Amino acid sequence: MSKGYETGHAKNVANFETLISFVIGYGAIYNPSNLLIHIGSMQGQLVQAKNAINDFHVLFANLANAVVAREIGFKPLRKLSTRLLNALKATDAPIQVIENLATINRKLQGKRASGKLTEERKAELLAHGKVVNQISASQLSYDSVLDHFDKLIKLLASIPQYQPNEIELKVNTLAAQHSTLTQLNASVVTHEIALSNVRLLRNEVMYNSEVGMIASAQFVKAYVKSVFGASSAYYKQVSGLSFRMMRPL
Repeated sequence: MSKGYETGHAKNVANFETLISFVIGYGAIYNPSNLLIHIGSMQGQLVQAKNAINDFHVLFANLANAVVAREIGFKPLRKLSTRLLNALKATDAPIQVIENLATINRKLQGKRASGKLTEERKAELLAHGKVVNQISASQLSYDSVLDHFDKLIKLLASIPQYQPNEIELKVNTLAAQHSTLTQLNASVVTHEIALSNVRLLRNEVMYNSEVGMIASAQFVKAYVKSVFGASSAYYKQVSGLSFRMMRPL
């Protein structure tokens, strides 16, 4: 979220509040037929806009905290996965079973089963008629990590030889950890949705092209110009107030 972008919303609200103060000062002569720019209506828009911006800032902070909590929760997973693989290797489990776990571990590490080929090696293979299409190793979205971790836990639970004494390596401990990570990931999604909804509300209140706050400001300017004239001090007051139609985000 750009700091300048958010400052633009606040500036629009501040200028709209100033605009209201100006037209209140005009007294009874300010009497538009357009109900949208009656003083009471504009004051209502101002309250809605301020509330929407405040709610956005609160929810943005909540989302930022949820993202940090998720990052902290998931950070130890790569090292843990390697420990689990080594713990299994220390048993007399069949080599094929260990290889199955090693495959899941590679996915959790974000590594390829084989190293990434250099451009020279690709050219060499191509010269021998072999076309190489390597699959991207970026399978590390949080949903994918949770899926791989779940598969790892279930695989370990199915191996009779896997009976570690270390509490943090036991299957029930891993299952509880997976549940916690799932909740952390879900929390981020929940906060993202809440932030998206309040963003839509803010944009509607402020930037609806027909009944939004910015539209009202332009109507007020046109009305003041019609009443007092383009060269009047009154119009110069309101025309000097800047309102930006922000691109929705």
